[in-house]
Amino acid sequence: MSRTAKNAVIIMVATLLSRVLGFLRETILANFYGTSMVADVFVLTFNIPGLIISIVGSVIYMMYIPMYYDTRDRLGEDEALKFTNNILNILSVFSIIVSILGIIFAGEIIKIFAIGFTGEKFNLAVQFLRIMMFGVLFLSLNKIQSSFLQVKESYLPASIVGVVYNIVIIIAIFISVKLGSYYLAIGALVGLFIQVLLLLPCMYKRGYRYSFYMNIKDESIIKMIKLSIPMMMGVAMSQLNVYVDKALASTLGDGKLAALNYASRLNDFVVALFVTSLITVIYPKLSQFVNNKDTINFKKIIVKSSNCIILVVVPIVLGAIILAEPIVRVLLERGSFSAESTAMTSNALKLYAIGIIGYAVKEILSRGFYSLGDTKTPMINSSISVIINIILDLIFIKPFSYMGLAMATSISYMVTVVLMFFSLRKKVGSFNGSAVVSTFLRSLIGAIVMSIVVILIYNNLVAVLGLSFIGECTSLAAAILGGIIVYIICMKILKVEEMKLVEDSVKNFFKR
Repeated sequence: MSRTAKNAVIIMVATLLSRVLGFLRETILANFYGTSMVADVFVLTFNIPGLIISIVGSVIYMMYIPMYYDTRDRLGEDEALKFTNNILNILSVFSIIVSILGIIFAGEIIKIFAIGFTGEKFNLAVQFLRIMMFGVLFLSLNKIQSSFLQVKESYLPASIVGVVYNIVIIIAIFISVKLGSYYLAIGALVGLFIQVLLLLPCMYKRGYRYSFYMNIKDESIIKMIKLSIPMMMGVAMSQLNVYVDKALASTLGDGKLAALNYASRLNDFVVALFVTSLITVIYPKLSQFVNNKDTINFKKIIVKSSNCIILVVVPIVLGAIILAEPIVRVLLERGSFSAESTAMTSNALKLYAIGIIGYAVKEILSRGFYSLGDTKTPMINSSISVIINIILDLIFIKPFSYMGLAMATSISYMVTVVLMFFSLRKKVGSFNGSAVVSTFLRSLIGAIVMSIVVILIYNNLVAVLGLSFIGECTSLAAAILGGIIVYIICMKILKVEEMKLVEDSVKNFFKR
């Protein structure tokens, strides 16, 4: 686990750099476009290609890793490489077809994804989408590239290309202000293309060689398709969550969709930095343990990973709730992003943050099922989650407006993780779930103590330094640093085992 944790820390650092630039991108976008019509259109169309391809692309990404190991162990490295090229070529053809259809039926797609867009807003969204649909191919290729590098234990390249991607979009934002908003869409497309180009030499360095081999009747492809059908349904149901939230938000007037997006981006920062970083490393390990029939280590890594995630995420959740408004104000409130925009975004952030723990553990458990070749159970749980989310959306949207949508999402995650926990235990037997509960309770106690200290430090410093940008940044930094110190002390007092694992991983990283 030490090597796994070390790799996770490496990815976290690369992801942190990428996400910092991502926040800079969002800040610049907010400065020039705020919660305006253009911001709403860009937010919506920026995500549609990913939503469309994720139903197939994410499934292939999930199934590729265990299937690669299976093919390699049975038939050798050359056949595993042949399998990789087969997947890449099939997915490329599929993506090109999807892109063409998306361009032709852009208007119909916008009507589905944004039922509240009309007139000029609708027309602009159609034009944006027609540009961005070309990105479906690049997104698909990037999925396979990242997966191949993961099985070769090369985690840094796929994480670091996000830095270049964000730089390209930042440049595009400045260009769009001078030459027209269409350059926002063009910049996003160019950024995706550059990511693919940069990963190619990394793949070749790790032994990849391209060949035009495409056989949909290949044994491994047929097996993947059979396993993928339930997973596709599960991913489709998960994307339905996103669609429903965005569609309902588009009916609430200008700015609500953008506010939810800004809050979601802030929330995604934590998810990508801590959750995705760890999952990226453990998923190949889980697949290897299953392939080697090593159930004991499979269970251990599930528990250790869940505990590490909980240990890190719980204090972040409480911190985000109590410091949401000053965080949003410091990061985004300037130019067209007003105090009202800050209030809307911070309210949504608080509610999204509650669901991070559920989402994080759910993702770990899902990878466990996929490694075992069980794609039906996550699909069933995703379906239940979507049903709960839609019902709660419809219940909460009237009394709570856009905040109800964020609240519904978080509740659905928490329900899903409980269901998946019991499902996995039923499948593999007991895997020390009490240790996960114990870690959560001790982390919660430490986070509550931390929160009290954070509030005291922040309020007292703000009273002295004021709400100027420098004053608030100083107050926030001091409060966060003080909170981290207090939380670490609490974890040591409460003797949380995974605390030492996290410390050792960080120390090992800086020794590299």
